[in-house]
Amino acid sequence: MPTTSPDRPWSDLSRPPLRAAALRAALVAGPQPAWRELVVLAATGSTNADLAEQARAGAGEGLVLVTDDQRSGRGRLGRSWEVPARSSIAVSVLLRPAAPGLGWVDADLVPQERWSWLPLLAGVAVVDALTRVCGLPARLKWPNDVLVPADGRAPRGGIDPDGLRKVCGILAEVVPTPGGPAVVVGAGINVNQAAAELPVPTATSLLLAGSSTVDRDTVLRAYLRALSDRYRSWRGAGGDPRGSGLAAAYREACVTVGRQVAVQLPVGPALTGRAEGIDDDGRLLVAGPDGTVRALAAGDVVHVRPPAGAA
Repeated sequence: MPTTSPDRPWSDLSRPPLRAAALRAALVAGPQPAWRELVVLAATGSTNADLAEQARAGAGEGLVLVTDDQRSGRGRLGRSWEVPARSSIAVSVLLRPAAPGLGWVDADLVPQERWSWLPLLAGVAVVDALTRVCGLPARLKWPNDVLVPADGRAPRGGIDPDGLRKVCGILAEVVPTPGGPAVVVGAGINVNQAAAELPVPTATSLLLAGSSTVDRDTVLRAYLRALSDRYRSWRGAGGDPRGSGLAAAYREACVTVGRQVAVQLPVGPALTGRAEGIDDDGRLLVAGPDGTVRALAAGDVVHVRPPAGAA
């Protein structure tokens, strides 16, 4: 198993530090940059928390913060985790969909009621990247968990959702600032962890899934380019998920639709039923046992495995 020292970036040559200059040249420089500014930190507590603080201090849209060693990672429902230094990608971006693009992006302003699509958009961008540069048939569990087959392959007849493992999580947070609300979107992608280094047994890493590359620079560049492209299209359509193509891309990648699910809601008992679809607000439509369909904006989904022998 690889060993790393968080304070010695070259202590393990199989896990080198991110190459900040090369990343900036690829993503920030040139006549059509993907992002306005990119900052690489050797270590920090949480990239989302750091970027939220910068947003409150007036930072503009298009700022990217990434670290080699995130020591207090946060996920949905207040979950936290730690992974070995330089074994994953921890990256956050600052977006201001209701403010002018300041020259970085020239597009329509997006009303806040459409911002619910941003975490889903980020999930689609991860799927784009993992499909394109890793050769993995990535899929999404609503709302934005990115899954890949345990052995990295798509079997004949299609992907078995029960054989998928989580390789990436997304956390989007609205941040009130003096210049109006901003959104910080964070992603954590497991890259080269061994099985014993994963935060939970149901997770995997690109290495374990048989990715064609586990170079973090390559995967990070692919994700940030895909995220920029998806965001520009979405914002260019005024946040319309249909007009931007986002809704179609999300529904195609989502393996939750059509499954029996149990959804743990923020309050109250879990809701069980069949996931019937995703509406134009990005909500999961679940038909309960009595046939009543509820639109869920938040919740923790478990795919319920059908009984043996069930059709």
